[in-house]
Amino acid sequence: MEAVASSSDAGPDPTAVRADADAGPTSDPDERPDPDERPGTRVGDLESALAGVLAFLRRRITGDYVIDEHGFDPDLTEHVIAPLLRPVYRDYFRVETRGLENIPDTGGALVVANHSGTLPIDALMMALAILDHHPAHRNLRMLAADLVFAMPFLAPLARKTGNTLACQADAERLLNAGHLVGVWPEGFKGVGKPFRERYTLQRFGRGGFVSAALRTGTPIIPCTIVGAEEIYPMIGNAKSLARLLGLPYLPITPTFPWLGLLGLVPLPSKWYIEFGEPVPTDQHPPGAAEDPMLVFELTDSIRETIQHTLYSLLMQRRSVFF
Repeated sequence: MEAVASSSDAGPDPTAVRADADAGPTSDPDERPDPDERPGTRVGDLESALAGVLAFLRRRITGDYVIDEHGFDPDLTEHVIAPLLRPVYRDYFRVETRGLENIPDTGGALVVANHSGTLPIDALMMALAILDHHPAHRNLRMLAADLVFAMPFLAPLARKTGNTLACQADAERLLNAGHLVGVWPEGFKGVGKPFRERYTLQRFGRGGFVSAALRTGTPIIPCTIVGAEEIYPMIGNAKSLARLLGLPYLPITPTFPWLGLLGLVPLPSKWYIEFGEPVPTDQHPPGAAEDPMLVFELTDSIRETIQHTLYSLLMQRRSVFF
């Protein structure tokens, strides 16, 4: 299964869900809550934010929280990590989200997305879009690369926020348990590709994500992300130093390493995230996951769906930053 990492042919429209504007969601606005109305997320509501922090600390002290077998801590994710990401999602990248009605309220499903941006910020924004804007406020369980779990500080935080190893066994276990799982099949080939290849999908590996969906009978939901390609335009790669540090690549961007730590600040591009129609897998006969031709065809079909949606969204995007 490839590591961290949506889709219709329509582009962004004025009815898309926006985190920073008055535009409503694609379905009935009365049925989809505004994330700013959730406790502790209202802009400027310091009293509510403080109450949320105190409540979180109280649960930590009393042990009134749950961590699952994979190390996922939903209390930490929803009440500490998500509030830190919301200003970035809402005010900095101004993310617009479409097609959330294609994600089921319950049960297992596999969300497959394109991957880019030098750093995997696109995975965080996609997870927050689902948590905040989907009617069921579902947590996305992300399949992450081995490198994530080899880093001292990042590894425990990744586990606590719902990431697990991008392997067949963990993917199937989560899907069978009814979780919403996210995968980025391009892996490092996508997130670390040069800027000149932006919005051109890389190879989707051997289709491990399709095999997992077929074995568990769960739908595959293509997801297309536009905007992440421009946050760290990768104009070069210090390959020798990257190998020395054990990294898949070491990016050189217009701001890094020339501006030092300031060069790590992403550019404020305008983002769109679109979830496409689910691709069912439960109509295939038992043992379909062992058919390499079927796995290849489904993998290629998902990839083509995402690529075409990328082109459609890019054609309708007015500007990189607006």
